[in-house]
Amino acid sequence: MAEQKLPSASEIVAFHDSRLAVPGWAKSGAQAFAAGVWNAIEDNHRCNCLLWDEEDLARRKSVPDAEIANNKRAIDGFNQKRNDAVERIDEQLLAVLDAVTRMPRARLNSETAGAMTDRLSILSLKCFHMRRQTLRADVTEVHVQECAAKLARLTEQREDLAACLGRLLAEASRGEAYFKVYRQFKMYNDPRLNPAVYGEK
Repeated sequence: MAEQKLPSASEIVAFHDSRLAVPGWAKSGAQAFAAGVWNAIEDNHRCNCLLWDEEDLARRKSVPDAEIANNKRAIDGFNQKRNDAVERIDEQLLAVLDAVTRMPRARLNSETAGAMTDRLSILSLKCFHMRRQTLRADVTEVHVQECAAKLARLTEQREDLAACLGRLLAEASRGEAYFKVYRQFKMYNDPRLNPAVYGEK
């Protein structure tokens, strides 16, 4: 097995966009990476894509409540898998960084690289869907202009976040900064910890 290396922020951004450019990619189950950090990044991005679609469907007003309930349950499932993938991203990145000697005054970054990667995935979706709004022919020019301005703001946010992730990974690779795996412990998804669920018995 080839030795893993840290992905760059620009590689992550490009990967997110490349997956969104493939129609139906998230639902297809196609997997480009079988293991390692890129597998975790891919799983996280897929969950965010599927979450986006379910969140759209859950806002419908013209369907029975049972359909919305199904959307909400799907959202819960994808959200748990998304958070699990964030933790796996951090685990895989920290495994690559394990050989790095941490400097005595290395700073602890409160946000993990996995969480930042997750936010980049969500921003890629926001940019993708906002860009589609700017291409609609069935809306007013005001709508198009407003969405174009929002797209510019989202693009700036993503560039800023990618720069911050790139800096964290670079500093971590030199032992100047570090991050930890922070377990999410989504108590509402655990029937042993959610009183509304275990109280039903």
